Amino acid sequence: MKRLLFLLAIAALALPAAALAKGPSEASITGPGLGKAITIVGAEEEGSPLMSFAEQAGFFPAAFGQQPDPMLPGKPNGNLGPKYKIEYKVPGGDNDMFQIRQDLYPYANPSAVTYMPSGQDIFDSPTYGGWFESPLLKDTLVAAGLPKTAVAAQAQSSSSAGFSATGWLAVVIGIALVVGSAAWFYAHRQPRDAPA
Repeated sequence: MKRLLFLLAIAALALPAAALAKGPSEASITGPGLGKAITIVGAEEEGSPLMSFAEQAGFFPAAFGQQPDPMLPGKPNGNLGPKYKIEYKVPGGDNDMFQIRQDLYPYANPSAVTYMPSGQDIFDSPTYGGWFESPLLKDTLVAAGLPKTAVAAQAQSSSSAGFSATGWLAVVIGIALVVGSAAWFYAHRQPRDAPA
């Protein structure tokens, strides 16, 4: 009986430390229609905004595997919409920091999906990887600043790209006018010492 209690005590002490060591400390989302990255940080505890996001994005089963396996058998059919990127920072021992990448398709129908490539280094093993579907993820991201629709995201990206192209075009035209005016003035100027 004493031995069983001792083993349970050791397991109770080891489990929280292992769980905390495996969670991300930050998630950064980039993609179309975002002026800047959406960054989610927080405590590595159940129910925190970061842990809720990581669970909704399928981080844990995609990174470490899980039974029963909630991952999809393969890439979902149909158009998934624009692709976004999630970059996780996962602290390890000895001041190690693992960078884990996951693709995000928030506008996929009927629900957002993510894809984590397998083979990324995390702790002592590679990521499990795979596709994950989440009915809650899009709403969480919209609340954090993601455009509500893919059309709105594409419109914001297009207007940003259009402004940038228009700005460069104006600069090029301005330089051409200045250079052209200087060349015309130089070609048509009267020499100072020329006889009248």
